[in-house]
Amino acid sequence: MTMPLTIEEEVRQIGYVSRSAPRDKQELMDGIRRMKQEKNAVILAHYYVDEDIQDLADFVGDSLGLSQQAAATDADIIVFCGVHFMGETAKILSPDKKVIIPDMNAGCSLADSAPADKFAAFKAQYPDHIVLSYINCSAEIKALSDIIVTSSNALKIVQSLPADQKIIFAPDANLGRFVSKKTGRDMVLWDGACIVHIDISLEKLNDLRAKYPNAKFIAHPECQEHILIHADFVGSTTALLNYVVEQPETEFIVGTEAGILHKMRQAVPNKKIIPAPANENNTCACSECPYMKMNTLEKLYNTLYYELPEIHVPEEVRVKAEASVLRMLEMSK
Repeated sequence: MTMPLTIEEEVRQIGYVSRSAPRDKQELMDGIRRMKQEKNAVILAHYYVDEDIQDLADFVGDSLGLSQQAAATDADIIVFCGVHFMGETAKILSPDKKVIIPDMNAGCSLADSAPADKFAAFKAQYPDHIVLSYINCSAEIKALSDIIVTSSNALKIVQSLPADQKIIFAPDANLGRFVSKKTGRDMVLWDGACIVHIDISLEKLNDLRAKYPNAKFIAHPECQEHILIHADFVGSTTALLNYVVEQPETEFIVGTEAGILHKMRQAVPNKKIIPAPANENNTCACSECPYMKMNTLEKLYNTLYYELPEIHVPEEVRVKAEASVLRMLEMSK
């Protein structure tokens, strides 16, 4: 006779807890709010997750900002609705808090493009280079890095380094090229990319711009260069949101993951926000991250109920990774 799996065994096998969540949406949302209070938990939601989860969250934003906000709270539990490396970042900055995520399988194509063993061998080929790594990477890559950067501070940090300092930039080659072009610095790039940002179709984008000739096209620097050269503004997800709010124009085509459109439309309901078109056909004909969409209300309910799956970062890795993040924060002041 086969014994039923324990909760821990189920999580190890499928990456999340699949049982007990109510089916009614309102009951799910009420239960999540109740457990959050009972367990002294804080819910973080990246801009790219489902809008219902964004509306439930205590904080919505980019990955580093969310981890910093959670670290500043007195919460015992951090629930990170995003992808795996984001949960790791929260644990790196809040080692004494329990960090849980709705689905351990919610990975990241960019983070996965830089396996730690291969990157360590790559790094060894350039012993006189320092390593700048985009925060969208694993804890192991952060531990192998000298300085972490974000899409909002990468230019500033590169410009602050001595002109003769040789640099490896990882893992996003598109962001690296953008920074290199803006700063004039010749950097060694690790060849990684985000599947969402490289999926924007130039042909369809041109058709869309012809349809909306007055729309500003704004894009994330993880997009490919042949897309970025057409952008009226390039910036981080938060910078794109701020641009839409602050600019007088009323139409915007947005070149990043479509989840951000929810916050944009909430912030400027009088403006027309249009997702940039993807190469492949999907549910919205826009750029969507399949990993972010693994976060569901049912999984959020269960992760709070069972406090699983839990993020663990080996202390030796955590300390080294934290040092590279803190170095970035000091240089960003």
